[in-house]
Amino acid sequence: MQNIAESIPELNQKLQSLSPEAIIRWAVETGEPMIASTSFGPNSAAMLHLISQVAPDLPIIWVDSGYNMRDTYVVAEEIMERLRLNMKIYTPTVTSERLNVLMGGIPTLDEPEKHAEFTRIVKLDPFEKALASLAPKLWISGIRQGDTDFRRNLDVLSVDGRDIVKVAPIFRWTDEDLATYLTKHDLPSCRHYFDPTKVESGRECGLHTAA
Repeated sequence: MQNIAESIPELNQKLQSLSPEAIIRWAVETGEPMIASTSFGPNSAAMLHLISQVAPDLPIIWVDSGYNMRDTYVVAEEIMERLRLNMKIYTPTVTSERLNVLMGGIPTLDEPEKHAEFTRIVKLDPFEKALASLAPKLWISGIRQGDTDFRRNLDVLSVDGRDIVKVAPIFRWTDEDLATYLTKHDLPSCRHYFDPTKVESGRECGLHTAA
């Protein structure tokens, strides 16, 4: 793993010309323990379909915060049933109903400390539990360069604060690329999605910015 981390600039040069399928195949061929993750947000089916075609046994982490909209849950079930994914689902230790009572509802961004604590409980802690259980060295992610300001400074390969190498096969895909892939493979996408840990589009929830 140290060799991969130390060779990231050279590897990014190599990988940038490869297809998403080839990038996933490269990651599998490293032999390192690996995971993927999904939020089942809009367009998530594209990355999951790619994984199902190349690495169908790959463990895929979904942190179900308990705050997803009905449409998200419906589409998530459809995708899991159709693609037969190796899902590893993690949930908070506190139910959404109880947390709503304890915090008086979902904290807003105007309450930064409260919102940070909420995010830790419903997303970051369950994800850390998943990492502790699966101990990955590589993490396949559906992040794209245009998603947020933070991601514009990344590349196909990057190392996060947990010393895990993140692999982003569709890093340079545009919205049009995603739409074309979804249409080609007749993949569903939820129309109603809200992540209370992000609140706003273009904002990170903390999974990819951990130090």
